[in-house]
Amino acid sequence: MTPDPDPVGDFFDGHPEGAAVAAAVVAAVDELGPHTVRVTRSQVAFRRRVAFAWLWRPAQYVRSEVPAVLSIGLATRDTSPRWKEVVQPSPGRWMHHLELSRPEEVDDDVRDWLLTAYDAAG
Repeated sequence: MTPDPDPVGDFFDGHPEGAAVAAAVVAAVDELGPHTVRVTRSQVAFRRRVAFAWLWRPAQYVRSEVPAVLSIGLATRDTSPRWKEVVQPSPGRWMHHLELSRPEEVDDDVRDWLLTAYDAAG
């Protein structure tokens, strides 16, 4: 069986706005270095030794017009007002949830947060 050439695109199949955001996130993560991508029914996980970022469609769970949410795991709480929600599931682990409506929102700030998470996931 041939591996799926675009599992992330398949995850957002039928959701063009989400697919465009996902393509921007994938491009940003690809710039960071070697990693793996795991697509499940509920999310796309970006991993090194451990997962460092997750991309998902909020409309799967709640009524939402937002096409994609990027969740990034960081060791400390980031105070940017861009975060929709920040939670601490365990000591030393902060999950930051960012609503993304357009590919342009995957900007330098998002790339910096992804790099920090990527480095920590080593």
